[in-house]
Amino acid sequence: MKFQFSEKKVKLPGNVHAYAEKKVMKLSRYFEEDAQALIVFSVEKNRNNVELTVHGAGTWFRAHESTSDMFASIDAAVGTIEGQIRKNKTRLARRLRQDAFVKATEETSFAADDKEEDLSIVRIKKFAFHPMSREEAVLQMNLLEHNFFAFRDEDNNGAFAVVYRRNDGGYGLIEDET
Repeated sequence: MKFQFSEKKVKLPGNVHAYAEKKVMKLSRYFEEDAQALIVFSVEKNRNNVELTVHGAGTWFRAHESTSDMFASIDAAVGTIEGQIRKNKTRLARRLRQDAFVKATEETSFAADDKEEDLSIVRIKKFAFHPMSREEAVLQMNLLEHNFFAFRDEDNNGAFAVVYRRNDGGYGLIEDET
C-alpha cells in the first residue's frame, strides 16, 4: 500500500505518521499492493481531525474522525473504513482481493445481526439536462432545496456535471473527465 500524508494547520512528529501507517496497513489485507492511502491531519478548535481516504480495486473508501487525541482519531478512522468493508463484504468480495475475507472471518466473527441493506432502486425520475452555467446550477439546486443538482455544464462544452452542497456549507462540483 502506498501512503501520502498531508497536514493542515498542524506540524506533527514522525511517530504520528508511523503510527498511522502501521494502523492503516491493517487494511492492506483487503487490497492488492497497488492500493493508495491518503491521510490528512488537521487541528480545529482543540479537536484532532483525521481524514482517511483509501483507493483500491476501483473503489474509494473515506472516513473522517475527530477526537481530542490524534492517535484515537487515527484508530477511529481505520475502524470506520473496516466497518464499511465488513458491512458491504458480500458486494465487495468480487472487487477486492480474493482472499480478503478469509483472514477476516478467522480473526473476527461477524455478528449475525449485520444485515445487508437493500440497494434496490425504488424511484426513477426522468429529467432533461439543459446546458447552464455552474452558478445557475447552484441556484437551481437551492431553489429545489436539494443537496445536489445534475446538469450540462456550458462552461465545459456541455459535459455532464453535478454540483453538491458540502458539509462545511460550501459547494462542490463533479465533472466528467471526458
